[in-house]
Amino acid sequence: MPPARRSPGSSPTWYRRLPPTLQRVAAASDRVTSLPFRPSGALLETVAAIPDALAGAKTVEVQVLAQRIADGICTAFRVSRVRVKVAERRPHDQRGELHGLYTPGPTDTITLWMFTAKRAQVVAARTFLRTLLHELCHHLDYTHLQLRDSLHTQGFYQRESSLFAVLGADRIDSARSVRYTRSADRAV
Repeated sequence: MPPARRSPGSSPTWYRRLPPTLQRVAAASDRVTSLPFRPSGALLETVAAIPDALAGAKTVEVQVLAQRIADGICTAFRVSRVRVKVAERRPHDQRGELHGLYTPGPTDTITLWMFTAKRAQVVAARTFLRTLLHELCHHLDYTHLQLRDSLHTQGFYQRESSLFAVLGADRIDSARSVRYTRSADRAV
């Protein structure tokens, strides 16, 4: 079933404020509601390993797993790979904490943070995976869908959710809580 088309009066305010070229990008983004993808068993095992790596507060291990997930998805869609970097504590300001960042360029990069800014707790596995997939969707918007820009449209969030579901990430238990102490450089 094709997605419903937006009439000018039903568009969100932000959408109506976009210049016409970006309105066309947003409309194109909304027309793609899922990314057909069949993950390999190895990729599903990698996704399932994320909670234990996070619980162990093992930054390098989490980065290796996140890179494998990104590589598997990029390979499946036959797009250029993206470098995944996992940093420690999230940056924050008055508006909140930054969960992830996609930086396009000569070396497309996704930066994810493992520990919350204020409480220095390891992020929940489901949140970490959703953030990784969110940033990967930005990469796929440019490389797979060939969109001029990657906007947070309804279609964008539907694509993110479709990847999250097909990877079984919605079944991951995120009930673990680990605090990070920088001075001891270990989880407690």
